[in-house]
Amino acid sequence: MSTGAPPTLLSIREIGADLRAGRLSASELVEATLARIDETEPRLNAYITVTADHARRQAQAADDELAAGRDRGPLHGIPVALKDLVDTAGIPTTGGSGFLRGRIPTSDAAIVERLAEAGAVMPGKLNLHEFAFGTTSANPHFGAVRNPWNQERSPGGSSGGSAAAVAVGSASASIGSDTGGSIRIPAALCGVVGLMPTYGRVSRRGVLPLSWSLDHVGPLARSVEDAALVLNAIAGHDPRDPGSAARPAPDAAAELGRGLEGLVVGLPRDPLWMEVEEPVRAACEEAVEALRALGAAVREVELPLLAEMRRMERGRFHRALLAEAGAYHARRLRLNPEGYGDDVRLSLESVSRVPATTYINAQRMQRLLVQETRSVLSSVDVLVSPTTECTAPTIAEGDLRARLARLTAPYDVTGIPAISVPCGVDPLGLPIGLMIGARHFDEVTLCRVAHAYEQATPWHRRRPEL
Repeated sequence: MSTGAPPTLLSIREIGADLRAGRLSASELVEATLARIDETEPRLNAYITVTADHARRQAQAADDELAAGRDRGPLHGIPVALKDLVDTAGIPTTGGSGFLRGRIPTSDAAIVERLAEAGAVMPGKLNLHEFAFGTTSANPHFGAVRNPWNQERSPGGSSGGSAAAVAVGSASASIGSDTGGSIRIPAALCGVVGLMPTYGRVSRRGVLPLSWSLDHVGPLARSVEDAALVLNAIAGHDPRDPGSAARPAPDAAAELGRGLEGLVVGLPRDPLWMEVEEPVRAACEEAVEALRALGAAVREVELPLLAEMRRMERGRFHRALLAEAGAYHARRLRLNPEGYGDDVRLSLESVSRVPATTYINAQRMQRLLVQETRSVLSSVDVLVSPTTECTAPTIAEGDLRARLARLTAPYDVTGIPAISVPCGVDPLGLPIGLMIGARHFDEVTLCRVAHAYEQATPWHRRRPEL
């Protein structure tokens, strides 16, 4: 094989080289992945459903096609697991909810169709915070997902299973969703890469919604290149998703390996570096210096409207937009409130009481924040900040949504693409994430900067001992 690492921890490019050279088969890879699931699941609980037979059929088909000379591209034969709010025909999709435990969709989500066309293999459906409404993935119906670095700690959420599985090699990559940070938070807390594309870049058709104006779907992976390759497979216009952007999706990996000379990094100190714990701040400051050493210019930028809102509202603005979640769940919440976990029920009751005028004003403010962000990004190429204020809290601490999502949620509100990459560890050895944001639909530059930083530092090569 390409390296001494087990196949479950190889990069997508390394796996692809081995598959095409005959050193590894997709069937061998899927068996190794299923064995890794068996090995790690009793401790992590990252999966709700393991689709072993389905994965074996897909892997055999990939082997047959490659042997016949049909190459579907970088994901051909690669195990990509799905957050269990992505519809899969004939396979349960629960949303992490007791209500939907027996739900079996009759059609695939758009991203499942695209992954199948790319030849990817699906080993299973991943555990999450109930209905994606929280940051812990401590699911009352399917059990808590545990952080692979310390099993008493939270993996973050809502895509906690998606991050944990990638971190330990029970999937080569995974799909998550992000409404207030739900890809980037678990990526940061579990030491992997999480890429939230521009709003509208990836179709959400067939993905259970939380908030139609904030929901994004994207990949989690062990490297920026792997995340870019998965994004390439799932991105593109879908006329059956009203929020899908009717514009071409360029190759997100096109500029990987280019230097950072000529690029300008913006540091939004207020509010996206405020109230950050010292180990996180120190690691992210070192990351900024690494970007400077790679040739990027660094300057501080201001987001005064966002800063003012954060001081005045303390999260109420984002909660107003989540009134859309209250609308989606209104009937079920009215008829069977006890069917929800306590934390999600309380959150839904809270957003269900948002007055229409508050919601409308929040939408107006959202447009102003988009304008402010666009203006700032006209003078810099990317924005850089910590992904979260702190490292992984204990599961017993509960949902620290205000602390974990405060820095990530503005990017959902403005719709710009953002990525979290590992950038250090705290004194307990828990991972720290660096967040990079870019202009709308500029995932190429986003991945270029993230990859340059990643390759210049050792953090992405750390793996939990599990």
